[in-house]
Amino acid sequence: MRGPMVSGVINQLLTTTEWGELDYLVIDMPPGTGDIHLTLCQGVRMFSKLKVPCVAVVENMCYFDADGKRYYPFGQGSGAQVVQQFGIPHLFDLPIRPTLSASGDTGIPEVVADPQGIVAKIFQNIGVCAVQQCAKIRQQVSTAVSYDRLIRAIRVRVPDSDEEFLLHPATVRRNDRSAQSVDEWTGEQKIQYGDIPEDIEPEEIRPMGNYAVSITWPDGFSQIAPYDQLEMLERLVDVPLSNLEKQYGFGDINSVEWSQIQILVCLKLRITASDL
Repeated sequence: MRGPMVSGVINQLLTTTEWGELDYLVIDMPPGTGDIHLTLCQGVRMFSKLKVPCVAVVENMCYFDADGKRYYPFGQGSGAQVVQQFGIPHLFDLPIRPTLSASGDTGIPEVVADPQGIVAKIFQNIGVCAVQQCAKIRQQVSTAVSYDRLIRAIRVRVPDSDEEFLLHPATVRRNDRSAQSVDEWTGEQKIQYGDIPEDIEPEEIRPMGNYAVSITWPDGFSQIAPYDQLEMLERLVDVPLSNLEKQYGFGDINSVEWSQIQILVCLKLRITASDL
């Protein structure tokens, strides 16, 4: 099978299989650059565009040892070149070993047959690397976008970025680019500015993979907001104080930075607590 038929089978395998509760789904791709590989990934650059992180490069059949020397039959340094070019943090080399090949045929992995051997240690290091990097990524995306009810603003800190910025909820809702908001053929905006109330607040924000968040609004609409799109929206420079004025009596303050607000709120809370 080739082309669309293979793509359909791969998509069906990944999206309609009852996998159950998985910690990780490992896809072992055979050597080559055929349709299966093009369906699953379009290389490191496509991974980057899709926000699919590359945490390591593993060079299989990299070298073999004989007569006290190490030989690289397919050349040396290609893995290091990829790591350096694309900024991938880890590189692992797997040797050419008859026992490693035989373990795949016998059904007894070499990590089981020789748990203290060099191959087992390499696989263990690869596993530790994957677990640690996935945990780091999950932590980043879980806190990337949130709604701050105190200031009625959406906080955004895109993964792998130290910059944090604020967005007005109505701005995010009005800039939805889905087919429900924009005509796919003409590009005409279906949703009008006045259709979205200025005081709209999201009901839920949750991560969608590594590239976007899903925002549920009070009208039941579920908006997929990619990080790239959020970065392009108009940002809040001055924090809206309407909610703070009601809760903490900051009516005499016209515009302050969020760091100042935090200090003022803390002081107000301390004074209130001490008066109780």
